[in-house]
Amino acid sequence: MHVLLFDDPAIRPHLLPFTFTRPVAALRCGILTLAEKWQHRLGVDAVGYLTQPYLQAKYPAGEVSGPALIINGAVCPDDLLTRQVQALQPGQALYCDELLVAAHVADASLVAELIQDGIPETRQVAEPVTVIDRPWQLFLRNGVEIRRDFALLTKGRTSQPVGDAHTIVYGAENIFIEQGVKIRAAILNAEDGPIYLGKNSQVHEGAIIKGPLALCEGSHINAGAKMRGDNTVGPFSKVGGEVGNSILLGYSNKGHDGYLGNSVIGEWCNLGADTNTSNLKNNYAPVKIWSHVEKRFVDTGQTFCGLMMGDHSKCGINTMFNTGTVVGVGANIFGAGFPRTFIPSFSWGGAAGFETFKLPKVNEVAERVMARRNLPYDAVEQGIMKTVFEATEEDRVWEKAKA
Repeated sequence: MHVLLFDDPAIRPHLLPFTFTRPVAALRCGILTLAEKWQHRLGVDAVGYLTQPYLQAKYPAGEVSGPALIINGAVCPDDLLTRQVQALQPGQALYCDELLVAAHVADASLVAELIQDGIPETRQVAEPVTVIDRPWQLFLRNGVEIRRDFALLTKGRTSQPVGDAHTIVYGAENIFIEQGVKIRAAILNAEDGPIYLGKNSQVHEGAIIKGPLALCEGSHINAGAKMRGDNTVGPFSKVGGEVGNSILLGYSNKGHDGYLGNSVIGEWCNLGADTNTSNLKNNYAPVKIWSHVEKRFVDTGQTFCGLMMGDHSKCGINTMFNTGTVVGVGANIFGAGFPRTFIPSFSWGGAAGFETFKLPKVNEVAERVMARRNLPYDAVEQGIMKTVFEATEEDRVWEKAKA
């Protein structure tokens, strides 16, 4: 059975800036992306994505004719929900109240019409499902999802040993180490939640790690880092300083001292030395953040909320981000003082003001950065960035002011 994960049109825009550059199901929460969670639980070799046309070349749908299982890419699976989805018969759909969760369709080419018009034979889920429909829900759900993914990935398997006499371990039964991991003189405390160390990852001297934590393939926790729990370091990333309840989606660096809390950082980002994020207002009021859909600041209902940074964005040394700052795609932030709390995609500047980071220059930087990971910044990647650049033109208000 072909599995297709679709971007719910009522959800995807609310997950910008992260969904500018990926389908909803390619977001990481816990150890795995939402797509990987479904792939593992359904036991399929691959899944397809039904997403925006400009993203489809990078995230293909695969076979889009004939029978298929279509699943809402914003829904996190568990054992019960997986069984309900697998039990669907042709022509049946599974809903959570008004939300389409999954359907077994006879012809995948008609999915768009089915999503819009509905499927006649419907049933309700046995229990409410977990839906990631706002950016801050990624870090709010991260600890729970690390625990779920840990159980999924480690069931029936044996961890590699710590293998370092100078590393202190608490809760060893909650630690799983994949092949190729290197640990040197660290503290691993998994008493309050699991610690997962992915293939070829490294934990350097003096790092203090509190679970839940997911360190994905090829990533590093630098010397002296303090990982305070509910953290995910996505593949091929480097993290230092103090980090709490945050996610780096992958291929990003926060290599130095400085605090990152209740935050989500996209791919190909770099936080300069001593970058700090505020995650709590001085008056303890609920945090408001920018909504790309409503074009205004909206109440998250959360007391703690830090930085939401889209792919390919960077900031210079000593950057200070205020509570609930949203940074778009391809921004470059530097200079003294607090920059504004909404920094549009392809911005260049800081507290003193912004101008547009021109696309050819963005492309130059992206090509250099991706080459360091031996990945090409090819025509597909360039096409995505060009589309996002054009789609976010209205957000760059200083360009309109010049005109």
